[in-house]
Amino acid sequence: MKNTLFSTLNDHNSHTASSLSQVVGSSHNNMTFTHTLTVIGQAVTPYLIEGVLNKLKDVFTPTSLAFHHLHQCLGEDVIEIQGTLAHADLENIKPLLGDVSASYNLDIGLQASRPSLSKPGLLVMDMDSTVIEIECIDEIAKLAGVGEQVAEVTAKAMRGEIAFNDSLTNRVACLEGVPVAHLDRIRDSIPIMPGIQRLLTELKKNNWKLAIASGGFTFFADHLKQRLGLDFAISNTLAIEGDKLTGKVEGEIVNADVKARTVKTLADKWEIPFSQTVAMGDGANDLVMMAESALGVACHGKPLVNEKADVAIRIGSLHSLLYFLDK
Repeated sequence: MKNTLFSTLNDHNSHTASSLSQVVGSSHNNMTFTHTLTVIGQAVTPYLIEGVLNKLKDVFTPTSLAFHHLHQCLGEDVIEIQGTLAHADLENIKPLLGDVSASYNLDIGLQASRPSLSKPGLLVMDMDSTVIEIECIDEIAKLAGVGEQVAEVTAKAMRGEIAFNDSLTNRVACLEGVPVAHLDRIRDSIPIMPGIQRLLTELKKNNWKLAIASGGFTFFADHLKQRLGLDFAISNTLAIEGDKLTGKVEGEIVNADVKARTVKTLADKWEIPFSQTVAMGDGANDLVMMAESALGVACHGKPLVNEKADVAIRIGSLHSLLYFLDK
């Protein structure tokens, strides 16, 4: 069924990205709405927007379309669609959003409220597979010759199949005797996640506080804090004797609960209201800190995390988080 919002376009124009401005305005109308649907992609066409809305027509009724204030500023088309939910719980709609995202290769988020980019806020990020493209413990294990064994446990932990504390203790024990020089090699070639610098630059412009809360290790988290100019980092400390790892973790293990506590502690410290807090990660142990934040963002996350987070970046780079913020 053709959406009436696009009834003025012929088939040719509906597949032309430049025709999007014929149906999407620079500002919204004054009609009542309860939620904002954000659609993000490259060369988005009216056909794609119509397809998204048709797939969601049983649960979401659009009332207004407008370009996001960062539309085409950072490399993507970004469309905000205001509307109302019809007899459906947002939690039950999230699996459907994943299907729609896959159908059109677009990032899609549906939100009842959004933090504001222009007001000071707090972003707390996971490190491994979020700020950086690797799981550091897996890379250490590869150099130590126990990569496959450790990676299997890491994957189970990130899917939430085993307790994080137990998994970390068991994996670190496999690293006993590893030279610290191996950590230096990983640090020196650490792959930063695409989009992170652009994301942090925009947030810093608007006086946001930026932090890492990681179940990884201080050796890498503290390095990234300095390299990226972050305000805070917390992670686990690998015990070292001489120039080798002992196979133990020193102090309290930074797990899901500690990550969540960090969000609240930092927000209180910097007097940032709950409505301006954001947590981003990819694994099951990030869900608790997401729940402690006004906006939880899955970043190329595990299926469970994509469904539980408020929004999910499935296609784009990390700076796509900015598109889920209000002006």
